[in-house]
Amino acid sequence: MLSEESGRARAGTLYLVPTLLGPAQVAMSLPQAVVRLVHELDGFIAENAKSARQFLKALDHPVPLRDVSMVELNEHTPVSAFPELLAPVYAGKRIGLLSEAGCPAVADPGAGLIALAHRDGLRVVPLVGPSSLLLALMASGLNGQNFCFHGYLPTERSARTGAIRRIEAESLASGACQLFIEAPYRNNQLLAALLETCTPATRLCLATELTLPGESVRTQRIDAWRSTPPDLDRRPTVFLLQAVPQDR
Repeated sequence: MLSEESGRARAGTLYLVPTLLGPAQVAMSLPQAVVRLVHELDGFIAENAKSARQFLKALDHPVPLRDVSMVELNEHTPVSAFPELLAPVYAGKRIGLLSEAGCPAVADPGAGLIALAHRDGLRVVPLVGPSSLLLALMASGLNGQNFCFHGYLPTERSARTGAIRRIEAESLASGACQLFIEAPYRNNQLLAALLETCTPATRLCLATELTLPGESVRTQRIDAWRSTPPDLDRRPTVFLLQAVPQDR
């Protein structure tokens, strides 16, 4: 822990590096200034080392990937390990935090590490890059001034149905857009639950494979989706829901 001003002055920086959402062109997703900065970092904390190295390869990282300093932080990492993960930053290094896809600490295990960095007076810098949630919200036509992200909904059938009903009720009461995600191989089950549970007038946006060649963003009423449900199996998708009164 940095308890003295001199220690803080010597400390490095934790950079939050958004990664690609899939096999997309780097030039379409990341500014060149961000790519150059990532090339210059001293090491990385990654949710998954294999996918992180694939990301660095896509960025034409100048250091051989086997020589890049990298440690993992995932859902199984104990909080007690966080100080050791940040040790290079305490020592003055510039370290990048990488999610498996998209933005670090958003539906990602990095938030606790960032909280520790703030507690200890370390500099934390978010970099510009793709966020599937914001891209989906931008393109949805739903309420971008009042929204709530719920992360993953329950997978058990009755709990999931209950969560959908609560979310729809919250949206109807507040007018807020509700965002949530699912593991891509369970997308079709979640979509089926939404079509079965929600009222016909509720608007649902399916934002699929954002920034990728198969990208699709479509918003329509639940009753319209019931007539032509798409196949979302293993296609990364953001679900956005906004309830409206039945007479509209």
